[in-house]
Amino acid sequence: MPNGPLSLPARLFLLAWDPGGNELTSTTHAQHLVRAGALAELARRGLLVDDDGIATPADMDSHTGDSVLDGLLELVRESRPHHWRSWVPLHARVTLEAVREQLAAEGYLRAEKRRVLGVFPTVEYTLDRPAVVAALREEVRQVLEGPANPAEISDRDAAVAVLAAAADLRTLGPRGERSRHKERLEALVERSATATPPLRTVVPELCAALSTVVAPTGG
Repeated sequence: MPNGPLSLPARLFLLAWDPGGNELTSTTHAQHLVRAGALAELARRGLLVDDDGIATPADMDSHTGDSVLDGLLELVRESRPHHWRSWVPLHARVTLEAVREQLAAEGYLRAEKRRVLGVFPTVEYTLDRPAVVAALREEVRQVLEGPANPAEISDRDAAVAVLAAAADLRTLGPRGERSRHKERLEALVERSATATPPLRTVVPELCAALSTVVAPTGG
């Protein structure tokens, strides 16, 4: 994929950006998707482990150096235990806003200060690298539809595609397409799990949460 340094949540944020409206397709749905990506990234890195369905910090000291991931890791450490599914919507906007600020700092988004009704200060974001995002979107479509053998796809690319499909992102195609890729998605989950065994449990849990909170209202 393009943008090698981008984390899972950052990639998913950009995939949720509507190029036509130059905004997120749905802030509510995007925040759940981005949170799922952050949880998966922490699991990939071994910083969150599965303890009988509970997302559990591996230790109390490790950090990633990524402000978004470290912020979520700190939140999990300071909170009472929750299942993976529960963490997808819980305070998810915090992670969305952190990713948005990170992407603005890295030049993917442009932040413009405005005043609503000439009085209330606000910040509006616009996409500053549309060609990069278009390439990312096309890459994910190729992962979902082939022809590459799932075993040849990186575990990160596989996880991005699976989570994006679970969210039924309309930026990747018409809603309801997920069933058409059922076998392919199962193979991609297996690919992620081969590289990072904990994802065999974690990714299906995150996908189930996305299906519940995102897909019914068409995010």
